[in-house]
Amino acid sequence: MKSLKLIFLLCGFFSSVAIFAQIDHTLWDKLLSKYVSAEGKVNYQGFKKDPLFAQYLNILSKAKLSDKFSSNERKAFWINVYNAFTIKLITDNYPVKSIRDIEGAWDKKFIDIGGQKYSLNQVENEVLRPVFKDARIHFAINCAAISCPRLHNKAFTAANVEELLQKLTSDFINNPAFNSITASGAKISQIFEWYAVDFVGPQGIIGFLNTYAKVKANPNAKISYFEYNWALNAN
Repeated sequence: MKSLKLIFLLCGFFSSVAIFAQIDHTLWDKLLSKYVSAEGKVNYQGFKKDPLFAQYLNILSKAKLSDKFSSNERKAFWINVYNAFTIKLITDNYPVKSIRDIEGAWDKKFIDIGGQKYSLNQVENEVLRPVFKDARIHFAINCAAISCPRLHNKAFTAANVEELLQKLTSDFINNPAFNSITASGAKISQIFEWYAVDFVGPQGIIGFLNTYAKVKANPNAKISYFEYNWALNAN
């Protein structure tokens, strides 16, 4: 009888593992490597024509989320959801010059995760930002625009999400196309203006910038913002 109970327990354990293993980002990694350049330029036509893209979106939609997942597993999952479904939005409306040309781009509930519908705004502002409270996420999600932090050409996973968040945040802050920082002044991306509440700390935005910037700004450095370029980040 004891051995029978052990068998049932093991079956339950392995069944549970099988459920968790359903969230596999291997296809996404292959797609990103194939259709996204090192600079973050996206081949939207390639995504549109590749049947593996639909397969990956289906994996995300059927994923069974659980509290047993680590924070890093859930964080990587939702970052990938945001980026993958942003590409779907563009490919569904391709060709398009800007995501802002798509009516209701951020508010349309077209993202199906576990039977629940989300918009891009909901993924960002009701899941990623309030749940994880990690300002670095802003530099991992891509809104399909030239001024947006580049789309990384590798999938996020529980194993790499911390390393990638650090790298992508540093890369973005030190990229003169997005931010120009000197001791006396910082002309920076409007992301820091729109989401200022996320960059809190002893020195606010300056403190956050100085954590990653190669050139440090003085605490009283004057802050200004680059105009955002919403043109599509297509190659």
